[in-house]
Order: sequence, then C-alpha cells, then structure tokens
Amino acid sequence: MGRFKNRKKKRTLLKVTLSIVLFLAVGAGAYGLYLYSSVKDTASQMHEEYKTTKPKPKVKNGKDPISILLMGVDERAGDRGRSDSIIMMTLNPKTDSMEMVSIPRDTRTEIVGKGTQDKINHAYAFGGTEMAVKSVENFTNVPVDYFIKVNMEALSELVDSVGGITVNNKLDWYDDRYYKKGYHYKKGKIELDGPQTLGYVRMRYQDPRGDFGRSERQRQVIEAIIDKGANISSFTKVDNILNAIGSNVKTNMTFGEMKDVFSNYRSAKNNIEQYQVKGSGTKIDGIYYLQVSEDERSKVTALLKDSLTAKK
Repeated sequence: MGRFKNRKKKRTLLKVTLSIVLFLAVGAGAYGLYLYSSVKDTASQMHEEYKTTKPKPKVKNGKDPISILLMGVDERAGDRGRSDSIIMMTLNPKTDSMEMVSIPRDTRTEIVGKGTQDKINHAYAFGGTEMAVKSVENFTNVPVDYFIKVNMEALSELVDSVGGITVNNKLDWYDDRYYKKGYHYKKGKIELDGPQTLGYVRMRYQDPRGDFGRSERQRQVIEAIIDKGANISSFTKVDNILNAIGSNVKTNMTFGEMKDVFSNYRSAKNNIEQYQVKGSGTKIDGIYYLQVSEDERSKVTALLKDSLTAKK
C-alpha cells in the first residue's frame, strides 16, 4: 500500500514490465544475425492482434508518453483463467520516468461488455484480452496503448531462465502451499529460483496486508527480473529466456515497436514510482470485494494522466 519510489539504475507480474521490458532488454543486448533472428521470431510468436480505433503513439521518435497494461493470467488447458495480477504502467520519455499502478484483483467495477459490476479480474475470464483492457480503461479513465500478458504458470521457467533473482523480503514465513517442497522465506535479502518465486508472489494469507502485500511482492519480482535480464550477456541464457517467454507472453506490440520502446524509453526504469489502489473490503451476497471510492479512482486517474503529460 502507499506510494513507493525506486531510483535504482539499472512471469506472478509480474509479469512483465515484466516480460516485455525484460524481453526488450535482452533483445537490445543481442548482437549477431542469428540472435537477432531468434528475437524477431520470438516477437512474432508473442504478437496478439488487438483491434482498436485509437491512434497508436509515435514510439519511433521517442517523444510520446505511452501506457502499458500488464496482466498476469492463470491459464490452463481448457480454462482461459483470470487476470490475477493487473498493473497499469506509464512510460514518459520526457521525464525519464515510469509509473506503476497496481489494481487489486478483487476490485469491484463495471465489466465493460458484460454490463455487470464484478471483480475486475473476472473481465478476462468473461471476455479475454479485449474485455480486460476495456474494463481497466473504464476504471482508470486512461486509454491503454499496449498490453502485455504473461501466463502465471510460466513464471517459474522465466525466473530460472535468468538464473534466479534476489528480492528484499519484508516478512518471515514458511510455505508449503505453492512451493511443494516447503520453503522458509526468511526476512531480508533472499535468493529465489523459479518455484520459490512462484510461492513468493502467490502468498497472501500469511501476510497481514493480504492482496496489497502480494501486489508489492509482484512488483518486486518484476523489477528483479528486469534488473537480472538487462545484465545477461550469455547466449545460452538469452536462448533460454526466449524459449521461456515465446509461448507464455502475448502483446499487441510489433517487433518494430518493441525495439523502439527499448531504444527510446529504457531510461524510464531509472525513475520508478509505484502506487497501490486503495479501498475497503466488503461482502455482497456473501462474496468479498474491494470497494474503491470515487475519490480514490479520481486520484488514480490523476496519477496516471499526470505521469503521461509531465515535462521536465
């Protein structure tokens, strides 16, 4: 909860400034025709068409601020799943800054296209990417330029592909719910492999802050993956990363747009600001929801719009 600032240089959402920024960082460090071709092939595999009447930002000249919706989805065979991790992110090349707004999955809002009030993470289950994007746009009153969605089941593979990550754990707990072998998450800086990371980002019942604490851990993992991926030079690891994200990450960015975003917006990661949408827990017909006030929604809208319009 609250607003955090991170000025460090440098798959749950996880989950990609997650993967696309990681992917872009890796792609940018990939020298050689073979690797360039591999990155391009992976980008083609990741591409998902999304029809919209909104004009695309001019990322080639690196002057237009952009918004990216990051979604971590739990998809399995025969089940579309839900977007349990939702982060609205803005990148502003004029201020070299990034805003990350986490929207709790239980947030009660209008599901655009369904005509009902429900948990925001249900939008993806009802209508896939299109309904999820439109519902987030309605909730934040900010248009989405690009989306990146990552299959939660691939998080473990992605973390292992970069050789593990380091996070600063604020709680001490033992987990045998998600990490089947059982694992003691000690307080402080800890090294995590893939399965351990999956347990780290999914835990919420042992956290006094519940979903809010989990969202913060997800943002930690995103930054850790970006940081690790951006510093990888091994061709073997690059191949492993491409294999891990190829079938588990989808985006409406083209390969050209990915390259342009990396080239023109990468400095934004030097100035990251984060915000967690606040609300009050309530039950309606026996179902738990996070009720977000109009004042809070207005605050979120202002945060995102200000980050998109700010100038040096």
